[in-house]
Amino acid sequence: MHIAQSRRCFLAGTAAAGAAVLFGVPKSLHAEPPPETTAVRLAYSTWAGCTAAPYVAQDLLRAEGITDARYVVPDWDKDMQQDSSVWIARGETDFDFNFAPVSINAIDTGAPITLLAGLHSGCLELIAHEGLNKITDLKGKRVGVDPWHAAAQLFLTLIIDYVGLDPNNDVHWVTAHKSSAEAGSGAMELFIDGRIDAFLATVPQQEILRSRKISHTILNTTLDHPWSDYYCCTIAGSSDYVSRHPVATKRVLRAFLKAADLCVSAPKWVAQQLVERGFEDKYELTVQTLADIRYDRWREFDPEDTLRFYALRMHEVGMIKSDPNKIIADGADWRFLEELKRELKT
Repeated sequence: MHIAQSRRCFLAGTAAAGAAVLFGVPKSLHAEPPPETTAVRLAYSTWAGCTAAPYVAQDLLRAEGITDARYVVPDWDKDMQQDSSVWIARGETDFDFNFAPVSINAIDTGAPITLLAGLHSGCLELIAHEGLNKITDLKGKRVGVDPWHAAAQLFLTLIIDYVGLDPNNDVHWVTAHKSSAEAGSGAMELFIDGRIDAFLATVPQQEILRSRKISHTILNTTLDHPWSDYYCCTIAGSSDYVSRHPVATKRVLRAFLKAADLCVSAPKWVAQQLVERGFEDKYELTVQTLADIRYDRWREFDPEDTLRFYALRMHEVGMIKSDPNKIIADGADWRFLEELKRELKT
């Protein structure tokens, strides 16, 4: 995969000054040594609503002394896989924002990543046509997935297995064409055309479909247990970056968590920033997306619970070889999060 470094948003984002004004310079910086590095590389994603926090953290990062923050942008003509855990594993990015099961899978395969915190819960809905009202109704039905959305089939496999169906034999998997990757609309278009019966939607797909009144939700990870009890998305750092730059790691994580707070306290401002910087093109839809995602839960949930829950499910269905204890021991470090929870307590 060809990777291009881009500063188009981070270093040109003067419109984000409001974030620095809202939070100011962290008091704890006066007691901390300077960061070991002022640079950080972040993965670019087309799902800006789901990972809004790092996209509005520019000035917060600068206030932390991280003055050279940039995105790593894939060459979509050559690399159709939008799995950012691959990029961090290959040493092309320093931090990753990904679905918990995807990160667990990476840890199981020995990828050099370290889970640092949960980002939010929610953002996924199992969308179906009329007549399908519960997960068990998917037996014998066509379920769509996108080849570039690594988490979709993984999550759906866990969801289908959880209710007692056989993911390998009880549903018919339909894979969208790779050419739809950059548009982010493959499985959704198959659903609209009636060529599949259900698919796992991520923001803002469910809002788009609701506005067209052509679907309904049979599972919402923001509301429905047990999925609503755990993070869907987490923050990971490159193990090398975390070990070599612990001060910088804490400062980067602090900026991201403060940005997550902004998504809760100032969703309209965040939505406007995402639109102005070209990450999103529909302001009202972005505001609704931010309202639907639970960015407030980074303080409430225990990320270790999330790793145990998903790692156990994945181990039971044979997705990973490691048990939950090994996943946590090999791929998690909560020290920075615990310090920041105390510092940012409201």
